[in-house]
Amino acid sequence: MKSKLQILVIAVAALVVGSHGALAMSVDAGQWINLFDGETLYGWTVFGDGNWTVEDGSIVVTEGDSGFIATTAQFMDYELEATLRVTGEGTAGVAIRTPLSGYTQEEGGGVIYLDAGEDNVAFSKINIKAVGDDITATVNEHPVEISAPNAHGHIAFQLHKYHRNRRGPKIEIQEVKLRPVVMRSLFNGENLDGWNIIPDRASVFSVIDGALNIKDGNGQIETEDVFRDFVLQIDCISHGEHLNSGVFFRGPVGVFWRGYEAQIRNQWMRDDRTRPVDFGTGGVYGVNAARKVTTTDHEWFTMTIVCVGNHIAVWLDDYLVADFLDTRPVDRGADGKNGFVPDAGTIHLQGHDPATDLSFKNIHIQEYPE
Repeated sequence: MKSKLQILVIAVAALVVGSHGALAMSVDAGQWINLFDGETLYGWTVFGDGNWTVEDGSIVVTEGDSGFIATTAQFMDYELEATLRVTGEGTAGVAIRTPLSGYTQEEGGGVIYLDAGEDNVAFSKINIKAVGDDITATVNEHPVEISAPNAHGHIAFQLHKYHRNRRGPKIEIQEVKLRPVVMRSLFNGENLDGWNIIPDRASVFSVIDGALNIKDGNGQIETEDVFRDFVLQIDCISHGEHLNSGVFFRGPVGVFWRGYEAQIRNQWMRDDRTRPVDFGTGGVYGVNAARKVTTTDHEWFTMTIVCVGNHIAVWLDDYLVADFLDTRPVDRGADGKNGFVPDAGTIHLQGHDPATDLSFKNIHIQEYPE
């Protein structure tokens, strides 16, 4: 039997004070996403003279004096797992919360360094958990020290060659995956508290079996709070064939279908999932089509949206399908199809048309400081 003190601690631990001052349920950890798809460098950007490629399911660099490869997306509080091997002469660095300048530690990021081993050395397993200033890390289950004062930043792998005229290190990265931690729940699974419905529209919003259901359309339900930079994870299901909906963000309060939209439409041309119809599920509608529709009607999937500054990335389950850097002029009309939307806004869910029948649950967000 638990004591009164234990019960109180458990109850308090289940609540966090959100940045908007309201009490909300806290989620210890979100869903894992792959930062490397095993086939391409999609979602990564290269700096320096290293020749980074994908070989036999690994990111590999064998040439170059220095440089690094970094995620296009930025992350704040998370667990990170990476598997890599360093051989030859030199070192590799695993950097977190790093800027893209290359001066990781000088500018608030953190690095773990790995010295090169013999050609037959085993792969090393890196585990990092970063929550605010509390950062723990292990290499092959042995603790190592690392600090990263930045609130958020990129994940990067660094190349360091010892001698310019001699053999440098070979770095092989097999796996890189991440899950956000310490998230705020936006939907309680019981009612529509914390959400507002745009009036005088056809959509019907209800809670069915712990999920937020949308039927008919058009219509919109939006969060009471506004968000600018964040990681959002939301479970979605389409109950019909090729239904159309979307997860909108940075939308002006009370304004219909404005801001950016992560599309939901599980449809592709012929038998080719790399040819999405109408930008495809996970595509940033109007500007960046999904590179592959990985989801299917009548099956639950998790959509992860990372929106920081003018960069947007969208995962379906653990697979990155859209990666968009918005370099267009600011759109003061706040329509992400016509220009960059810089301001905080609501997250809203779309009832598209009379055929709409979709459900959403496990709606969790981690908000970044401005």
